[in-house]
Amino acid sequence: MKNENRRHLPDWIKIDFRHNENVLDLKRDLRNRKLYTVCEEARCPNMSECFGKKKTATFMILGDKCTRNCRFCNVRHEKPADPDIDEPGNIASMVRDLELSHVVLTSVTRDDLPDGGAGHFVNTIECVRRLSGATVEVLTPDFSGDVSARRLVSDAEPEIYNHNMETVRELYSIVRPEADYARSLEFLKGIKNDNRNVLSKSGIMVGFGETEDQLKKLLNDLAEAEIDIFTCGQYLRPSKLNAEVSEYKTEEWFERFRDTALSFGIKYVFSSPFTRSSYNAAEIMNIICKGEQIG
Repeated sequence: MKNENRRHLPDWIKIDFRHNENVLDLKRDLRNRKLYTVCEEARCPNMSECFGKKKTATFMILGDKCTRNCRFCNVRHEKPADPDIDEPGNIASMVRDLELSHVVLTSVTRDDLPDGGAGHFVNTIECVRRLSGATVEVLTPDFSGDVSARRLVSDAEPEIYNHNMETVRELYSIVRPEADYARSLEFLKGIKNDNRNVLSKSGIMVGFGETEDQLKKLLNDLAEAEIDIFTCGQYLRPSKLNAEVSEYKTEEWFERFRDTALSFGIKYVFSSPFTRSSYNAAEIMNIICKGEQIG
């Protein structure tokens, strides 16, 4: 590809990996409390901005080892440790100390736990609400399709309940070999069936080789699942062990795709090269509360 920089990325993909003192301070604070963030584990390109300027992070509960091995993800695929019973309280105290208005809770996949970790999500939500006035967004795995586990989290009434599709149906066997497209889609439909007051959310990455027709089929499926919020960002390979990037979409492509997603009836759409599931989550929550549209 022409006009690539020294990292072999297109010119519009500009990543600042420099960590200032604010970023390092937040990292030290996280380690002192034995907490993890998906920002670090996934090597998110927005980490310097979120850690350094916004003082925000997406907390990754239930440890830093995953029972699945998705090809886009850099989280370690190893046998996880037992859940840390102090983790919900430690997260809540950090949310309070950072004076966060919105907190995002995600996790590794814990197929080894009877409820997939759903109860730990609920404990964390309850602790956060006891110590702060922050709104809560959860990004959960599929709990292996366990309806009772999904409902357990729904009953805790997070303001936003997210489960990412990640990619189109046709690429699941390559990108998410231990997941299932139909199961994830059914999970999203279930969120709305559980509690229509909870905002449902899903997101994907592009650049794996998906076609425009496949993407439109995905959007139609998500619209039928009645999701409220949709995110789309460029897949960036976190390491040489992960799936290669097939294509870098342009900024103009992401703008057009946002309009396409809106045309399917999805109300809130955020689409850009650097968009990630929880990027600008607090700002998006504020926009939704005001009844505005994301621009």
